[in-house]
Amino acid sequence: MASQSNAAPPLLDLTIDNITPNTNRINSQCNDRRLVYLMTRLVTHLHDFARETRLSSEEWMAALNFLVGCGQISNDVRHEFILLSDILGLSLLVDSINHPKPPLSTEGSVLGPFHTHDAPTMPSGGEMSSDPEGEPLLCVCTVKDTHGQPIRDVKIDIWETDSSGHYDVQHAGRDEKGPSERCVMLSDAEGQFWFKGIKPVSYPIPHDGPVGKLLEKLGRHCWRPAHLHFMFEKEGWDHLITALYVRGDKYETSDAVFGVKQSLIVDLDKADKATAEKYGVKEGSWLLKHDFVLVTKQETDDLKDKNALEALEKLGLRMKLVDHLPIPELD
Repeated sequence: MASQSNAAPPLLDLTIDNITPNTNRINSQCNDRRLVYLMTRLVTHLHDFARETRLSSEEWMAALNFLVGCGQISNDVRHEFILLSDILGLSLLVDSINHPKPPLSTEGSVLGPFHTHDAPTMPSGGEMSSDPEGEPLLCVCTVKDTHGQPIRDVKIDIWETDSSGHYDVQHAGRDEKGPSERCVMLSDAEGQFWFKGIKPVSYPIPHDGPVGKLLEKLGRHCWRPAHLHFMFEKEGWDHLITALYVRGDKYETSDAVFGVKQSLIVDLDKADKATAEKYGVKEGSWLLKHDFVLVTKQETDDLKDKNALEALEKLGLRMKLVDHLPIPELD
């Protein structure tokens, strides 16, 4: 915990114009320079927002009650604040800042509010869906580096909705039935992994809470295009959260959470006889083939630092990077 001084700076005669520097002065007593910087910029932007919009007391209270509502509806399997971050475009922005991707590598996408940590570990070829109504989908994938070399023993977390457009945690009795439409597997020596799922479908994000009401007021729909989620983890490699989106979905260009990128849109094929026999599926089943490309953590850190320094210079800010995060330069 950062240390604090016993004597707080004296507050001046508080006005609309000086409340911001006073708040920043009182918040600047700790030794954590990154925290001081974050709080200074947060307070400055919040106060400027209130001044620029002439924020009314009624609007301010409505915003506070909105945040309370987000907390009240959240639980272990539903995170309304992640949903809020998603529909504001903040989730994608933060991921893009922290996990920049060089050319030819797989781009990131949003995590979403329905990832869990209890997915069963399966060997390649495992069937991760128990939905009898879903259209069978065979996924055959590889994980490689930017030079085309396979990466073995990458932990791959995979999840999707069922055929009704619901994640398993949205169904009653999930604790008794266990996880479905999700799994964890490892890439093999050739960087390969493959599994059996179901064809993704479009679905609405949860819209029965504060975030859904906000979308309605904004005149926005609550739908996501059909997709599969993937998360890749291995020591020394940049943590990749991404998704693959089925081409031609009606919500492809209007995703409620801004997750779609052109490089992540994929085509589905049909398994021919040879493929069906090789992977033990019915001929004509849906087929998704994709090559994921990871980058090392060092590559990402270097690119992140380069992007940060360029962006800060454009803003005219004198900053230095500590642990790849900017803090103000001291005179």
